[in-house]
Amino acid sequence: MDTRRVEAFSDGVFAIAITLLVLIFAETETDHRSLADALLHQWPAYVAYVVSFLTIGIMWINHHTVMAQIGRIDRTFLLITVVNLMFVAFAPYPTRVVAEFIRTDDRRAAALFYGISFTCTALSWAALWYYAALGNRLIAADANPRTVNGITRSFLPGTILYGGATLVAFASAIASIVLFGVIALFYALESTIFGRE
Repeated sequence: MDTRRVEAFSDGVFAIAITLLVLIFAETETDHRSLADALLHQWPAYVAYVVSFLTIGIMWINHHTVMAQIGRIDRTFLLITVVNLMFVAFAPYPTRVVAEFIRTDDRRAAALFYGISFTCTALSWAALWYYAALGNRLIAADANPRTVNGITRSFLPGTILYGGATLVAFASAIASIVLFGVIALFYALESTIFGRE
């Protein structure tokens, strides 16, 4: 199968997932408040939206960098890709849960749910890349070794970072969500570095 078909299908899933994030915004009910107060009251939804949008956007950018290094694909790679995209498509749901419950007594459960979801996504990314890269199994003959090594180095801490940020939720749900934003920024910078040829 042509790698372009995998990219086209993946682009579709990323586009749908990132678009569905907007559904986390509930109807704006004023409840005897001004509209400005009602809009400000939704601040957790804005934060969750930005963190998840950046995270999915970075994953999309990194997916293109990864696919540029792939010379061929096999059935196992396709199956790992499907699992990876399953987690990407799921992202709007934990984002909505965090937006709804971060100011309630259930904030820890919401942050843990969000974190577990993104940790599983990070695991699927690692599986995708390491399956393709170990022994240059699926790496293109003309792939830049520097870029391949850069991707490998950047994926090494991913699961640990997401898992650590998830565990922080036991101490502070807000701090956990902030850390996910920091991780998104880290990967934005990292993708700029390892994306260079």
